[in-house]
Amino acid sequence: MTQSALTPADLRLLAAAGGAAPSLHNSQPWRFRPTPDGRGVEVYADRGRAVPLADASGAALHIGVGAALFNLRVAGVRLGRAGTVRLLPDPADPQLLAVLELSETAGAAEPGGSGPFGRDLYPAITERRSSRRPFTGQDVPEEVAAELAAAAREEGVALAVLGEAAVRRVLAVTTEAEDRIAHDPARQAETRSWLRPDAGADPSAPAAVDGLPYAVLGPADHDARVPTREYAGRPPHHEGPAQPSERFEALPRLCTLSTPGDGPADWLRAGQALERVWLLATVHGLRLTVWHQPVEWPDLRWRLRDPADGPRHVQLVLRTGYGPAGAATPRRPVEDVLDLSARPGPSPA
Repeated sequence: MTQSALTPADLRLLAAAGGAAPSLHNSQPWRFRPTPDGRGVEVYADRGRAVPLADASGAALHIGVGAALFNLRVAGVRLGRAGTVRLLPDPADPQLLAVLELSETAGAAEPGGSGPFGRDLYPAITERRSSRRPFTGQDVPEEVAAELAAAAREEGVALAVLGEAAVRRVLAVTTEAEDRIAHDPARQAETRSWLRPDAGADPSAPAAVDGLPYAVLGPADHDARVPTREYAGRPPHHEGPAQPSERFEALPRLCTLSTPGDGPADWLRAGQALERVWLLATVHGLRLTVWHQPVEWPDLRWRLRDPADGPRHVQLVLRTGYGPAGAATPRRPVEDVLDLSARPGPSPA
């Protein structure tokens, strides 16, 4: 059955879900507007919120938009609508990255209310957090790992759980990436530009709507085995006591997300897979951290891949495990990301 046009309340619910997606430095580089018929959502890049040095290719921007698109799909199910996605629908408009059609009624939920994604992922949209703290040594059950891999595969992306030798290789590559960043003043300045004072630190400052509050950054590894961005703990330019280092897991559990191609459509699929995996991990009580540093350097990024996998392109490295939840990050108001001016008016009598 064809659904009627989305109401303003529907569109705000969708935009709030999309706006809760992860993005590099919490830059939130997306905008939403209703389709001309009012039965779907157009998803645009907000390139004014790009991170050009850390994301010279634009891949991270597309991955963030792809993650927002997946949240829109999940929220569409909550509204009882089946979603159909078109990526890069208009070559004449490179800012329009995707269209989500929501004109059809969603099918009946499977037993237990799981819906089309195997589980109800909608509550996890607001529960999802990055955790930059130490994880426990508890193993991730094989059936959970298999479910995460299957979720990525549904989005056309491969999730590989790395063995010990591969983990050590990726640790070495990520450490080298961190060292390069630490010796690049321009990149350091770009990173610092996305840091935000903790709420209450400066009562005269406006509340943050993007970026990374100090509270979410986490400590450095006391034994320097797990590389973290140079902004871990309180940044050196911030007055106040430094956060003490902590002991991280001896050998972190790492996964990679990779795609057969390496263009905008692949990046958008990687973003949808990232968020699908992350929401599912949240349902299972798993924590996740994205390591973006090694994919910021083309030569290091190539060294992330396992030659046995063939010419696949690693888009992200994920650290997973059990441990404390991360703090929430600020979000742009719905009014900043949703353009209702394009919403069609009532049909003439």
